[in-house]
Amino acid sequence: MRVYPRAIDAGLRGRKPPPDAKCGTMHEKLDEVLADVAAGRRSVDDAAATLRHLGYVAVGDFARLDVSRAARTGTPEIVYAEAKSVDQLLAIVTRYLEHSDAVFCSRATSDQAAAVTGRHAGATYDARSRVLLVRRPGAEAPAEKGVVGVLAAGTSDVAVAEEAAAVCRAMGVRVVVAYDVGVAGLHRLAGPLEEMSAEGAAAIVVAAGMEGALPSVVAGLVDVPVIGLPTSTGYGMGGRGEAALLGMLQSCSPGLVVVNIDNGVGAGVTAALVARRAGG
Repeated sequence: MRVYPRAIDAGLRGRKPPPDAKCGTMHEKLDEVLADVAAGRRSVDDAAATLRHLGYVAVGDFARLDVSRAARTGTPEIVYAEAKSVDQLLAIVTRYLEHSDAVFCSRATSDQAAAVTGRHAGATYDARSRVLLVRRPGAEAPAEKGVVGVLAAGTSDVAVAEEAAAVCRAMGVRVVVAYDVGVAGLHRLAGPLEEMSAEGAAAIVVAAGMEGALPSVVAGLVDVPVIGLPTSTGYGMGGRGEAALLGMLQSCSPGLVVVNIDNGVGAGVTAALVARRAGG
């Protein structure tokens, strides 16, 4: 495990980069700086000053982008689009592409997606999961490594499950999905679990609303971590996801961990990190 104890030190509080600074990914910038130091083209003090600019970059007075997150943690910076204006999201995406191969936006509206896809040719939008992914021209997707399974108890849970799946794919993890396999018809579950096992899934995300029972069942049947993803689906008091969340937290099945209600991003990131480590 790599740890960067000074990654949030004041030294990473980026000032405006010099005018001749080149745009590129974090890995490219680090390689360039280190190569210059090794070749004697750059002093240690100058290199240190340059690296300070890799911490974050500001966009107007409304955003500070953590452009070093992917290099530091293996997790991309994910832009939560909801509640941002169209202009704000467009400015954030455009600036972020100066420092990264791709930008992942969750909970994007159709208006936001239309603006971004109209400006950036490498943008794709999935209306079901509300995920907007923008790749810089010429940038390649991460090399595929690891496998994750994603289950949804019912059709109403698919949107949140797909958010988790989209995060996994953006992180270079192959995803095997099976939807509408909840406990009301438990016989539907055996086939998908056998397929995920055969494909070598290192973790399984299980999205469920109502009483949230499916993750507990799955955790009792498999030998990999299960990530419970409660959804705000159901009737009456439990319809906002509280019943599903509490049911998963109270599970007696070991090997089950739980994220917050409708947090497909958190479930997907966690599953992807497990799968990429397990994938060698």
